[in-house]
Amino acid sequence: MNKQRSSVLLGAAFLMATSAVGPGFLTQTTVFTQQQAAAFSFVILVSILLDIGAQLNIWRVLTVTQHRAQDLSNALLPGLGYLLAGLVVLGGLAFNIANIGGCGLGLQALTGMDTLYGAMLSCGIALFIFWMKEAGKALDHFTRALGILMILLTLYVAASSRPPVLEALQQSVWPDMIDTASIVTLVGGTVGGYISFSGAHRLLDAGIGGKAQVRYVNRSAVSGIVITGVMRTLLFLAALGVVSQGVVLDPGNPPASVFRSAAGEVGYRFFGMVMWSAAITSVVGAAYTSVSFLKTFHHFIAQHERWFISAFIVSSTIVFVLVGKPVQLLIMAGAFNGLILPLALAVVLVAAGKKRLMQDYRHPLWMQVTGWMVVGVMSWLCAVTLWGWIS
Repeated sequence: MNKQRSSVLLGAAFLMATSAVGPGFLTQTTVFTQQQAAAFSFVILVSILLDIGAQLNIWRVLTVTQHRAQDLSNALLPGLGYLLAGLVVLGGLAFNIANIGGCGLGLQALTGMDTLYGAMLSCGIALFIFWMKEAGKALDHFTRALGILMILLTLYVAASSRPPVLEALQQSVWPDMIDTASIVTLVGGTVGGYISFSGAHRLLDAGIGGKAQVRYVNRSAVSGIVITGVMRTLLFLAALGVVSQGVVLDPGNPPASVFRSAAGEVGYRFFGMVMWSAAITSVVGAAYTSVSFLKTFHHFIAQHERWFISAFIVSSTIVFVLVGKPVQLLIMAGAFNGLILPLALAVVLVAAGKKRLMQDYRHPLWMQVTGWMVVGVMSWLCAVTLWGWIS
């Protein structure tokens, strides 16, 4: 495998992983761990399993057909791609507003800077990345470096908090309680909406697709899933170690309380770096992937992709500055994207069974079965959650 392709494959894996492990995940995991303690390990395990079933199917089908999700949907049923694109872009915008807020929270913890100024500074950094001469390569290197940094810093804090690991392992398969809303929210924040398609769309933009590339695509997808799973587990253990000691977390910034309680002021600065890294990589991931859902609809969008990405980031920043409340936004955005996942994955799986779209490629039966199980489970969880909200 040549060096350039290896870089793109690893970059796509980190783009998906860092999009999944954004400030939303940090906030959601901390809040739900405080509520459910060790029982939340079951939600973590379920989210990882659902992640595997969704991501492997989506990456494989899109890259084999060499169609982005919206184009594949329109080929399956005219107009369906516009609906899917609308939902994904709306969900991506909701997440990006919260991601910008996460940037502000991170820089506040790291430097003491006001959250609004931190958000605006981060907006400028994100724009700089996309306006670099080789934006795709810069995106790959940027997400990879910050992804590795997040894992190392969170590992230190998880070890410092001394979590009850054996209890967490036990409750991952036999929990004291099961909260469906937290599963929908966490899965939505780590697999739902634009996140499911970020890695596959990056590979297609880099020219990696077709049946001959399947083994490389699988390697990239699995790498992204492993990176995401490791980060989820480490953050949960860090939060569990703190809440099991009876520490009351700050409702205004729950993850910061975890890092500070586990490792003092050094941990608090680590939180700032982790939160900012998670947020800024999610900002670029959400903007890049959301616009990738629009650019094939008209050549004007494709020709001016950087301008559309820039407008997406700037508008997200403006809305955050006007609205604020990043913690509430992060929870709500995850829940909304969780509702999108069953529809998006079902479209991909139906397309995988159409010979006119897949040509001489046959999608493995075990992947189809796994994918439909994810659709079924998430549809049921979403229905239960919606009913709970209504009642």
